[in-house]
Amino acid sequence: MAIHAEGLVAIVLFYVLILFVGIWAAWKNKNSGVGEGGERSESIMVGGRDIGLFVGGFTMTATWVGGGYINGTAEYVYLPDQGLAWAQAPFGYALSLVVGGLFFAKPMRSRGYVTMLDPFQNLYGKRMGGLLFIPALMGEIFWSAAILSALGATLSVIVDININISVVISALIAIFYTLVGGLYSVAYTDVVQLFCIFLGLWISVPFALSNPAVSDITVSAKETIYQSPWLGKIDPEDKWLWVDNLCLLMLGGIPWQVYFQRVLSASSATYAQVLSFFAAFGCLIMAIPSVLIGAIGASTDWNQTTYGSLPPKDKEESDMILPIVLQHLCPPYVSFFGLGAVSAAVMSSADSSILSASSMFARNIYQLAFRQSASDQEIVWVMRLTIFVFGALATAMALLTGSVYGLWYLSSDLVYVIIFPQLLSVLFVKGTNTYGSVAGYIFGLLLRIGGGEPYLKLPPFIYYPGWVTQEKVHLLTGDVEYFVQQRFPFKSMSMVASFLANVVFSYLTKYLFESGMLSHKYDFLDAVVSKHSKEIMDKATLVSNHDNILLSEMAPVKQALGASLAGTFINTEIISDNGASSPEPFHNEN
Repeated sequence: MAIHAEGLVAIVLFYVLILFVGIWAAWKNKNSGVGEGGERSESIMVGGRDIGLFVGGFTMTATWVGGGYINGTAEYVYLPDQGLAWAQAPFGYALSLVVGGLFFAKPMRSRGYVTMLDPFQNLYGKRMGGLLFIPALMGEIFWSAAILSALGATLSVIVDININISVVISALIAIFYTLVGGLYSVAYTDVVQLFCIFLGLWISVPFALSNPAVSDITVSAKETIYQSPWLGKIDPEDKWLWVDNLCLLMLGGIPWQVYFQRVLSASSATYAQVLSFFAAFGCLIMAIPSVLIGAIGASTDWNQTTYGSLPPKDKEESDMILPIVLQHLCPPYVSFFGLGAVSAAVMSSADSSILSASSMFARNIYQLAFRQSASDQEIVWVMRLTIFVFGALATAMALLTGSVYGLWYLSSDLVYVIIFPQLLSVLFVKGTNTYGSVAGYIFGLLLRIGGGEPYLKLPPFIYYPGWVTQEKVHLLTGDVEYFVQQRFPFKSMSMVASFLANVVFSYLTKYLFESGMLSHKYDFLDAVVSKHSKEIMDKATLVSNHDNILLSEMAPVKQALGASLAGTFINTEIISDNGASSPEPFHNEN
């Protein structure tokens, strides 16, 4: 197998640069957040809560701008039956960051949580926290695996090296600097990686546009030249499917630890909001070169290029349109620079997802559920071990599982239909309890799984209104595959049903137990009649009739949760409903 020396040198340089920045960030901030009673484990998870605007803005943007984002946007713009109209990720994730900043960043950061699962365990208990950890973990691991798989394919296209080697080396580098520096290394390398993506792709675009094989993209946007116009269209029968997908991106993009990891590391609640809005703008800007590359691919006469007579869509290589355009429409030195940008983008996503998964496990599963007396050093080593384990698991799935994208699509749907309504309930609805949470979990899971998943060849057992049988012809083999397409917005319906089930069952069980219609002995989850459960429900609600939540009010709750767990959830800032953008710290005076 021939190895392109120039491409290999470019990749090595990018990787060495990112590795150097990751190690430097770890060294520079090795004592940040640890002094004055701080804990090393918390510093690894959320930094010293001192991430500023510049680094924070870039790392927040990198929440979604990664390998899957830039490759997927280019692919959807290029696909004849999709086009820009169906490339919803840039707009959807930008809206997600805006909504997250408006409604979720401030309450989460103000309360001093360390992970996204903290409020769930505070209100619903450690067992429910463990259940909610499952879809959250699946989303992070499958996402990492999917983008590592895409990286292997990308590198093999341009550099012509073995896919397995490229995936393993990329994963090892990301795992190493995440192990060493935690969130600080992730944040600082995000700055470098986003610069690499922006410069690498923008340098490539003019060369690709000026290639003689490429037609005017403003003409091919509305007229058929080599394929359907790349602007795409939304057929009337698909409008609800389009809305469902947009809601999935906009609202389902909020309840991810990779997002709240950045929110909780901000130096204040106001900064967390500002960073979200900054990142929304960054998501849109970073998508522009990918959209142009997809349009270029749709406007190219591939018969005039070194790629061959058949276009990528006929070779079932549409998912690699970005590296194909870089290789065959740009000079070699330009394509290698662009390739470095793509590989940097992948590591930008993989490192934060692996850190997110290990943070939730070490804190919410190991420490709060099983080892409340665990020392800080013990938690640090558990985190390091799980960073390696989850990184190795994602790498193995990228190499061995052919349906890794299907697994990620399904798990991201579960995050939307299960975790998002639970997050709404725990932050904004007073009085929900563990019984409602379990009911919402089950409703959301059954309604979503019941709709099937074509990517996993999972047939539906619930046929929603408007379903149709579609056929997919594999052009290379001639095989015909039939699958059921649900045109009803069943994902959003499942999410709403999950939310309503949580609220209804919470109030129903509360009424049944407190009215005496059900004996107190049947409250096996201690969610209603436990002597402290009412206090927990009252104090863990964001809205408190415009009263500030004081430390003295939280005091009765501490004993019910145990010394270690109680210390975790003491508010360090007042949540005020008076419109102040940043809560003031308070001191408990005896």
